[in-house]
Amino acid sequence: MRRTQEEFQVFPFPTMRKFSLDAGRMGRSRHTIHGLIEVDVTDARRWFHQHEARTGERLSFTGFIIHCIAEAVSANKQVHAYKNWRNQLVIFNDVDVNTMVEIESEGRKIPIPHILRAVDKRSFREIHDEIRATQGKPSQTSEAKFMRWFLYLPYPVRRIFYWFVMKFPQHFRDFTSSIMVTAVGMFGRGGGWGIPVANFPLAITLGGIAEKPGVIDGRIEIRQYLDLTISFDHDVIDGAPAARFTQHLRELIESSYGLAD
Repeated sequence: MRRTQEEFQVFPFPTMRKFSLDAGRMGRSRHTIHGLIEVDVTDARRWFHQHEARTGERLSFTGFIIHCIAEAVSANKQVHAYKNWRNQLVIFNDVDVNTMVEIESEGRKIPIPHILRAVDKRSFREIHDEIRATQGKPSQTSEAKFMRWFLYLPYPVRRIFYWFVMKFPQHFRDFTSSIMVTAVGMFGRGGGWGIPVANFPLAITLGGIAEKPGVIDGRIEIRQYLDLTISFDHDVIDGAPAARFTQHLRELIESSYGLAD
């Protein structure tokens, strides 16, 4: 039976989506291990709500998490190491974090990467300000401008470029970072984990936030827990250092690290 045009719609495939396809292809070649944890964010979220009620300013919760990640990576640098073409580990002194922002492309909202540089040397407020500035004018970032022409290249050409970036990271620092942070929980309500096809040495996926009972000072309270997925490149990091990094990150988040009174 022949279908009429009224029964369906056909749209052009968005050019910017090619980056997601490329990321999936590269991620399949990594030996990734995932850790799924719950982190008590009750105190941190209370601070955010109190700040907004007092000032009317809505601060970036993702920026707070990135601030904590930067501190944890700075103390456990091997978790963001690249393995280069000579089977050496390249570990950058600065902690750069790649996060995603939405832009308007071909009539649709499309996420693109934005690299926050040297976040281990910056305050939460500085990270927040850059995230908000990028969200305000995402199409004007250097990453957006680069992607607009780069994604029109044939995939074999893009693949060669990706190979050089991964194998010679110290020479292509302007194009990438060793850490990816993506927040999928902001688009829904309740708990839940995201499992990425990770193509970075360290990828952290912010899932949902759920309310559930927790034990505080020997008594049961309703607490808020962030579902966090931490993905490591098992070629460069073993379980013990990955666990130490994860515990340090949990402690920083639960202590509301970097949030001023």
